[in-house]
Amino acid sequence: MIEVLPADGLVIVAKRECHTCVLVEPVMQRLDKAGPLTVITQDDPEFPRGVGRVLDDQQLERSFHLKVEAVPTLIRYEGGREVDRTVGWDRAEWTRIAGAAAEGQGLPAWQPGCGSRSVEPGVQEALIARYGDPGLKSREIPVGEWDDPIEACFERGWSDGLPVVPPTDERILRMLGGTDRKPDEIVGLIPPNLAPCTVEKVAINAVMAGCKPEYMPVVLGVLEAALDPLFVLHGLLCTTHFSGPLVIINGPAAKAVGMNSGINALGQGNRANATIGRALQLIVRNVGGGLPGGMDRATLGNPGKYTFCFAEDESDPDWEPLAQRRGIAAGKSAVTLFHAEGVHGFIDQKSRTPEELTRSLAMALFGVGHPKLCDSGNAVLVLSPEHYGIFKDGGWNRRRIEDELYQALKRPGRDLVHGAQGVAEGLPASMADKIVDKFPPDGLLIVRAGGPAGLFSAIIGGWPGQRVREECQAVTHEIR
Repeated sequence: MIEVLPADGLVIVAKRECHTCVLVEPVMQRLDKAGPLTVITQDDPEFPRGVGRVLDDQQLERSFHLKVEAVPTLIRYEGGREVDRTVGWDRAEWTRIAGAAAEGQGLPAWQPGCGSRSVEPGVQEALIARYGDPGLKSREIPVGEWDDPIEACFERGWSDGLPVVPPTDERILRMLGGTDRKPDEIVGLIPPNLAPCTVEKVAINAVMAGCKPEYMPVVLGVLEAALDPLFVLHGLLCTTHFSGPLVIINGPAAKAVGMNSGINALGQGNRANATIGRALQLIVRNVGGGLPGGMDRATLGNPGKYTFCFAEDESDPDWEPLAQRRGIAAGKSAVTLFHAEGVHGFIDQKSRTPEELTRSLAMALFGVGHPKLCDSGNAVLVLSPEHYGIFKDGGWNRRRIEDELYQALKRPGRDLVHGAQGVAEGLPASMADKIVDKFPPDGLLIVRAGGPAGLFSAIIGGWPGQRVREECQAVTHEIR
C-alpha cells in the first residue's frame, strides 16, 4: 500500500535520468528546508540528495495516479487536494507556486523537462492493467499462480494447435492502442454461432495470434471483408472441401506493417503475413465457435487454414494492383479475400514469349479442381517476377494477360463431358457441342508476388461454392 501524501505542501515528481531534474536538485533541497516537501522519484531512491522525504516510485504507481506526463512536475496541495501544477523548470512558475525558496539562483530562467517513465511506449497500458480500470468487458479467466498460461490456453481450446500469446489486460490494451475504434463497437456476427464480435474481442485474438498493435486496422479490415455476405464465411467453414480464407493485402497498409510480397511471400518468416491471417482464423474459432470436427467439416483441409496471407508486389508502376482492378481507388489500402485451396506450383523455365507462357499457364490452370470440370471454382494466379517480366517485355499489361488467358482456357465440350477420355468425371452431355470456359469472366484473380529467380509461379484453386456466382464470390474491401 502506498504512503499517503500530506494534505498540505509541495510534491515534486522527478527522475535522475532527467537533466532538468538534476539541474533543479538544489532547488528541491531549498524547498525541503522551507517545507513541507515530498519528492517522488521514478528511477533512483537516492535521488535527490539532501531531501528528507523521498518516496520510491520505481513501480510508477504514484506517477500513474498523479497523471504525470513529464518530469520534473511540481504540485501544490491544500486541504488534501491539488490546487496547482507546473511541468519542467520555469522560474516564474515555480516561485509563484512554491515561493522565494524556488528562485533557483544561477539557473536558467526556463528549461524543458523529460518524458515521465509512466508514459513510455508500452508502459501506460501496463500501469492501467496494474493500477487502474482497464475497462475491458470480456470475461476474465483466472489462471493459477503455478499454472503455465500458454498451457492454460491449450487446455481451454483457444489454440489452433500452435502456442498462442496469453491475452493479458496489458497486452489487450496495447493492441487496442493500434486503432481509434471503440472497444465495445460490434464489428459483426461471427459464424457458425453468429456470436457478436467487438473490437475488444478482435484485439484479444490478435494478441493470441502474435500481432503487433499497428496491425489492428488491417485485422479489422480483413474481418469486415470476411463478414461480407457474398464471401459466405459460414459455408466456407462447414464445407468438406480443402478451402479456407486467403488474405491478399494491397496499398500503403501492407508496407506500413512490413508485409512480405517478395521472397517466400506465401511461406513462413514474416510476422505480419503470419499473424494477420492467423488472427482471422482464431476469431472464427474462439468467437464464432468454428472448430475442426464440429462445424468445420473439411475432409483434409490445407495448411493455409493456420494462416494464408500475403501482400501483392506493387513495385512496378505499370502494373495495375489487384485491389485497383477490383474497384478500389489507387493509393488506398484494401484486402481481397478468396476461398483458397493450397498452393499448386507452376514450373515453366523454357517459355520466352508471352504467347508461349500463356499457353503453358493455361495447361496448368485447367487442372484446378479437375481438368474436366469448368466453372466449378475460381483461381488465383500468383505471377513471379520472372514470369511477369516475360509478359512485360512483350508489352502485355494486366488486362492483356487476363484476356489472353481466358481465350487460351477455352475447350471443346466434347473433350470434357462425362466419359470423355475414359474418365467418368466431367460436364453434362448437353455441353458436348459447346466451347467451354474454364472460369467465369472475373473468376481468375492475378497478383504479383515472389522472389526474383526460379521461373516459378503459383496457382491457388478455389472453392466449388463459387460456381453459385450470385451468392458466393471473392470480396475486396477498403481498409479503414
